[in-house]
Amino acid sequence: MYQRERTIELPDMVAYAGATWDWHRLHYDADYLAGRGLTKPVVDGQVFGAYLAMALAEWFPGAVISELTFRFKSLVFAGETIRCVGSVAAETGGLLHVDLRVEVVEDGRVAVAPASATLKPPEPS
Repeated sequence: MYQRERTIELPDMVAYAGATWDWHRLHYDADYLAGRGLTKPVVDGQVFGAYLAMALAEWFPGAVISELTFRFKSLVFAGETIRCVGSVAAETGGLLHVDLRVEVVEDGRVAVAPASATLKPPEPS
C-alpha cells in the first residue's frame, strides 16, 4: 500500500485557483462562506486529481497515467491534511491498475472514493 500526505493551506488553494482560473468565492471569501454557514474555505475538488497524479508519479516513477477517475465524497477545508492511499489492484497487458482514495488525516473522513488509475510503467532500459 502506498500513502502520501499533504496539508492544504489557503496559499496552496489560491495558487491552484490562479493556475486553473477557478476563482469561485467558496475557495477563499470569508464573507461568502459565512453566509453559507461555513467557517473555512473549501478545497477545490479538482485539486484532488492533481494530488492523486502527484502521488502516482512518486509511487511509480516514469510511469505514464493513461486514466484517472475519482468521485468526491465529502468537503475538505483549508488547513486540513489529506492522505492519498493507493494499492495495485491488477497488472494486465503491461498496465498497472491502481485503486485509490483520499482521506482526511484529522478525522478519517473519506474525501475521494472510489478512485482508480491505469498506468503504463516505463520500459526497462
